[in-house]
Amino acid sequence: MTREAPAQDVDETRLEVGKPKGWAAGIPGVAVSLARSVEQMGTGRTVKALRLLNQREGFDCPGCAWPEPREVDGEKRKLAEFCENGAKAVAEEATKRRVDRAFFAQHPIADLETKTDYWLGQQGRITEPFVLREGATHYEPITWDAAFELVAGELKALTDPNEAIFYTSGRISNEAAFLYQLLVRSFGTNNLPDCSNMCHESSGAALSATTGVGKGSVSLADIHQADLIVVVGQNPGTNHPRMLSALEEAKGNGAKIIAVNPLPEAGLMRFKNPQNVRGVVGKGTPLADEFAQVRLGGDLALFQAVGHLLLAWDAEAPGAIVDREFVDRVTEGFDDYAEHLREVDWPEIERATGLPRAQIERVARMIASSERTIYCWAMGLTQHKHAVPTISEIANLALMRGMIGKPGAGLCPVRGHSNVQGDRTMGIWEKMPQSFMDALAAEFGIEVPREHGFDTVDAIRAMRDGRGKVFFAVGGNFASATPDSELTEKALRSCSLTVHVSTKLNRSHVVHGRTALVLPTLGRTERDVQASGEQFVTVEDSMSQVHPSRGRLKPASEHLLSEVAIVCRLAEKLFGPGHAVPWRTFEADYDLIRDRISRVVPGCQDYNRRVREPDGFVLPHAPRDSREFTGTANGKGNFTVSELEYPQAPEGRLLLQTMRSHDQYNTTIYGLSDRYRGIENARRVVLVNPDDLAALGLADGALVDLVSEWRDGDRRAPAFRIVAYPTARGCAAAYFPEANALVPLDSVADKSNTPVSKAIVVRLEPVVADPQP
Repeated sequence: MTREAPAQDVDETRLEVGKPKGWAAGIPGVAVSLARSVEQMGTGRTVKALRLLNQREGFDCPGCAWPEPREVDGEKRKLAEFCENGAKAVAEEATKRRVDRAFFAQHPIADLETKTDYWLGQQGRITEPFVLREGATHYEPITWDAAFELVAGELKALTDPNEAIFYTSGRISNEAAFLYQLLVRSFGTNNLPDCSNMCHESSGAALSATTGVGKGSVSLADIHQADLIVVVGQNPGTNHPRMLSALEEAKGNGAKIIAVNPLPEAGLMRFKNPQNVRGVVGKGTPLADEFAQVRLGGDLALFQAVGHLLLAWDAEAPGAIVDREFVDRVTEGFDDYAEHLREVDWPEIERATGLPRAQIERVARMIASSERTIYCWAMGLTQHKHAVPTISEIANLALMRGMIGKPGAGLCPVRGHSNVQGDRTMGIWEKMPQSFMDALAAEFGIEVPREHGFDTVDAIRAMRDGRGKVFFAVGGNFASATPDSELTEKALRSCSLTVHVSTKLNRSHVVHGRTALVLPTLGRTERDVQASGEQFVTVEDSMSQVHPSRGRLKPASEHLLSEVAIVCRLAEKLFGPGHAVPWRTFEADYDLIRDRISRVVPGCQDYNRRVREPDGFVLPHAPRDSREFTGTANGKGNFTVSELEYPQAPEGRLLLQTMRSHDQYNTTIYGLSDRYRGIENARRVVLVNPDDLAALGLADGALVDLVSEWRDGDRRAPAFRIVAYPTARGCAAAYFPEANALVPLDSVADKSNTPVSKAIVVRLEPVVADPQP
């Protein structure tokens, strides 16, 4: 029987706006965590689930990829090794609410299409496979065997394997990801877009060229040992709250913190740690020593100005700032970089950044005086047109100061999804290196396609143009996560078949192809029992630590299959019993999958033994481990030269960034409380600086349409309520996925092809008939 969530959808007229908070976490975070957990799971299930969350004998958080403390570093895990949003993620997955036959009989697809992602997600766990047949009005049950027959039949009927698109979310396990890419390449295509294409693809592109490894170079212990931590384009208080504990420990050890962001984020101002007395009855820990409120897209100018100052000061006292021994021994391109920054146009720097020169000089002095500096960043950097040059400019500063491969120093792109980094390590990428393809072909005796496949943007273009006909997704919410919402939805609807492996309902299930399947899977929290016994899976955190995750809760339904089982059974239907890959044995025993991973994936040798160590194992990273840059084409750490670039808005326009509410994770909406920003009970809001409102002749609380301007025309997101907010001048912010409709498909970052969601030129058009009472 369906356990209904509250039926009411988002009522935007109930918006309440209060004063933004000056601190994060504290007792309210604990209270919200427990209240949401008990509401969804009940008391007993809450206690069991949260006790196991991020513990060695339990399961990895299905939220962010922030690492746990390691014994080898002399650190211990806390009894409650989770944050408020981690608890919400578990509550969403382990909820007692159910989406079953009765639910779909009650709700035709035409009704579900009108619901928000919030409403859909609150209905609960999907209990069995469902199909929406061509022309049907309702999803109806289908057996697993019939579902696999349907998918295999559609795939076999394609004239070209490249007409199929296989998407992946960052919550998939390493084992399932490895088998998924093996199935896709066995089928004959490299069309493996994933959520990385929309978030840290720019980080990978920049770091691969500059350091030879597209991942960060630090550990959690390094964060604790740093003298200076520069946090850029990131809101850890909402997106990775456990990072605040690491920053608090670093502050206790004497570190200073620079926050660079267009928005003042509470988590970077002050942290009230609910696990110590100071956070419960005291004022908490002040975090940011310097808040640089940069204009959207002004980060490249900022770091070029900092580089210019460091070089000028080093010229006055040679060797005082530039680590010449490191630069001369293991890097290339320094002289060209130094010549490029010999002179900068300070008025242009100030226009681009919105920062006074005096503050930029303070930031530079802090970087110059630090012996151990870590640079952290997230999507506030990666989703700009010039994202790759901006991140490369940060790498320039680290290389100049020798801040790679030493304790307490390095580069730290903070990944936003629980196994998005492991997903890529296991081969989920449309352009894996030939060495990986050679190893895969040799291990399994199969032919592997060598032509690069579609990333997310190219996949949408292919579906739009009729070149992509079958869309298969393991996890995620493709329709809501992607740009240009109207175009993307039309592209998905043009497919002959759309398939989603999911735990819960989302927008992608109601934006369907001519035929659609929803295949329910086990969650990270649930027991996975196969023919050889109870299984565990593995994941990789944001700092390259690979470790086990063991689901402990009873599955939401007896009809659920694991992601591994779904991939294996589909492969058996698709390829038949004589295929070179032993799919059935892989489903029975995940150790056999890991044995194959150990022979194919670099750094994963002896996988089964090492992953059973207390904290698993860390993947190799030459710059971090030995200060060598063996992964670059020239075997050196590479300085890069980038022309100054920054977005500008015409008169009467603003630059808009999309962002998360505190009550969501990616496209999963937990609730309607963005309490750190003082916004309650609504999501269609746009945050605008009061001075910009005055200049535009608009009032706080007015209702407007957001209209983005692009070379191919305008895009409109209707009915947003203005909230006066201390953003950087000329900049505005709105939540995704509601604002994704404003992001043009062809507005992408250079080199990474990531959609530009952080500098959208918009105008605010007043709505004449304001429905607010």
